[in-house]
Amino acid sequence: MTLTVDVAYATRHPWAPSARLVREWAVAAAGAKGRHATLSVQVVTPRESERLNGHYRQRQKPTNVLSFPAELPIGALRGEAKPLGDLVICARVVAREAREQGKSLAAHWAHMVVHGTLHLLGHDHEDDADAERMESREKRVLKSLGFADPYRGEADD
Repeated sequence: MTLTVDVAYATRHPWAPSARLVREWAVAAAGAKGRHATLSVQVVTPRESERLNGHYRQRQKPTNVLSFPAELPIGALRGEAKPLGDLVICARVVAREAREQGKSLAAHWAHMVVHGTLHLLGHDHEDDADAERMESREKRVLKSLGFADPYRGEADD
């Protein structure tokens, strides 16, 4: 059984990707770790993104993607699909960033879904070594989906 992805749109825009594409990108990111797992993706408004970002990250602005890993008690759901967690994606922020970065909407959406899914699988970018590993994984997954390196052209900090 492959990763099960539930996609819900609190806001719908004709330029937002279909649930089918979001599922495809998340499944590609999860790989074998996504077997027998579930993931929820919610596409939200800037107001909802800002509310969640403020509450959970103390940042009073909307953001592109938030990842909320599932917390399960030890031994829960034996033999059942394991929830990975929830992704919350702000459609307008992703669209604005794509324009600002000169990327296609599809490429940036795919990157946000892959990035968020990898966070739910335990990847992070808190230090340089972790960031390098996570970015390398993102690049491989996105390349397999037909997208270019999302970090090309970014200046080193």
